[in-house]
Amino acid sequence: MSSAVADEAAGDKMLALAAEWIPTLRERSVEIDSLRQMPQDLAEALAAVGFYRTLVPPELGGLGLPPAVVAEISEVLARGNASAAWCTFIGATSQIMFAALEPAQLAEVLEQPDVITAGVFAHSGTATAASGPSGDDGYIVSGRWAWASGSHNAAWISAGVQIDSDDGTRRDGDDGGNGSGDDAGRGDDGTWDGTGRDGDGGAGGDGPQPALGRAFFRPDDIDLHDDWYTSGLRGSGSSTFEAHNVWLPASRIAYERSILKSSYAAEPLYRMPLFGLLALPIGAIALGMARASVDEVIDVAKSKVPQGSRRTLGQRPALHSAVAVADTEVRAARTLLYACIDAAWERAQHGLPDLELRRDLRTATTHAMQTSLRVIQSMNAAVGGTAVFEASPLQRHLRDALTASAHFMVAMPVMELAGRTFFDPDADTSGL
Repeated sequence: MSSAVADEAAGDKMLALAAEWIPTLRERSVEIDSLRQMPQDLAEALAAVGFYRTLVPPELGGLGLPPAVVAEISEVLARGNASAAWCTFIGATSQIMFAALEPAQLAEVLEQPDVITAGVFAHSGTATAASGPSGDDGYIVSGRWAWASGSHNAAWISAGVQIDSDDGTRRDGDDGGNGSGDDAGRGDDGTWDGTGRDGDGGAGGDGPQPALGRAFFRPDDIDLHDDWYTSGLRGSGSSTFEAHNVWLPASRIAYERSILKSSYAAEPLYRMPLFGLLALPIGAIALGMARASVDEVIDVAKSKVPQGSRRTLGQRPALHSAVAVADTEVRAARTLLYACIDAAWERAQHGLPDLELRRDLRTATTHAMQTSLRVIQSMNAAVGGTAVFEASPLQRHLRDALTASAHFMVAMPVMELAGRTFFDPDADTSGL
């Protein structure tokens, strides 16, 4: 069997397994929301299937599925519960940094093959070189990281850090500008850089600047706050965590730049535009919720007879039109998103994506999110009072979609940045 055929078979298997999980996720949605995190038994069951390790290559403990399949798995799971889909995709994308870990440290992380991981890419912490109690090389790490989805379930939690030596100079010898924003670590082509550039023009300065990397924490290393009280995506457990002068051995600080110096630099996954890769499951999850909302309205309308009417809701022409419009919008947004994913992935087989591909991927993902939100809102309105009860998945999809749409990866400023490139050939595009 060829590698391509094997990969397709593995993807088909995971998609079929995701579909089998829809009823269970839907049935446990009230529990998931009430806990404000994934139930541990459910997270472990999803991990055992492989949903937390779909993205990275097998050499790094993953399944190595193409991004389009990873996105589609998220889309399918979201038809059952968006928080579950969200946590599994966060787990999968957090493992991208496995490529920068030393082999012995990677083996420790993967001691449990179905390990649950989580992570925050923002470089909201610092790591300063310091010897440990026994004189071992290591770092003192401090920071505060918000939006740490899935961290309550994880055995390993990674977090972005700016890395200094004990005298405040860079550790990897690379020259580069300062980077305190979420664009830090990406080059002008939107891929891995690790030199501290900030595409939004962070506070710059002359002289050595911190390198960028990821600290790998065990849960006992951090203070995980109980502060995730939200209207939507309640079950994602996207709490804030802090580290206060935590000493970590050197092996648990992974330099982003190390990926470019590794054999994985030529892997298509690491040629994908980083922001586009991280954002695309959000659009896919939104599409899954939108499709589930349309299906729910069709099911409800078959038997619901509105007050004052002798006909079922499904016999009303107005609903026929609303469902047809919603269905078309979902299919159109979905077709665009996956076409852009496929185009970027095809390019990544041979080299780095150009600006047009990067822009198309970001805008298609944002369009999928915004279109899905509009569809979910219209489907909630279409069934009237039925949608307001907690038992209805429609109200949950609406709350979850509203929360997801606030994520900076799929918010309207993405369109502003993309649109700027049509008018300014010198525009900073590191955020695409």
